[in-house]
Amino acid sequence: MDYIIKLAFVLLIFIYGWFFQTQNQEWDIDRELLKSANNMAVHDAAQEMNESERARGRLIFDRAAAEASFKETLEANLGLDDSLTPLAGSRLHSRVDVVHFEVIDESTDVTFPFLYEDSRYGITKYIQGPSVIAVIKTRHPVLIARTKNQEDIQVPAIQEYKYNK
Repeated sequence: MDYIIKLAFVLLIFIYGWFFQTQNQEWDIDRELLKSANNMAVHDAAQEMNESERARGRLIFDRAAAEASFKETLEANLGLDDSLTPLAGSRLHSRVDVVHFEVIDESTDVTFPFLYEDSRYGITKYIQGPSVIAVIKTRHPVLIARTKNQEDIQVPAIQEYKYNK
């Protein structure tokens, strides 16, 4: 009987460790998926220029078109609907939130290069030219209920134009 109790205890520890490792792998996969999708989305958003200003030699984004392009790319690459909720068959299980979207271009009072800092999202970067900055997040995948809630998966991305000197 003593042997069976010890074996059951070891089996429970093994299963707990297995689920914990699987949960960590899910986090890694989801984070990499979000990072890739966010990078592609800010890239697409940065393509949305105000053409009349560009003809005058100024790089100014069309903010509405940039936001729409950003959201459309996220939806396509993550399998989301219009409210950024996963569709059936999507790799994600929770809604994706765009927690920060910012456009910095020549219409703002910024001279490039400048140090961009946002401590809320842990971003510090020298920006060389007009940029689109976005931070997205989703809930951490949970396989094992624990007393401590896992922090959300939060991913920043920056797409910038660099001036030729």
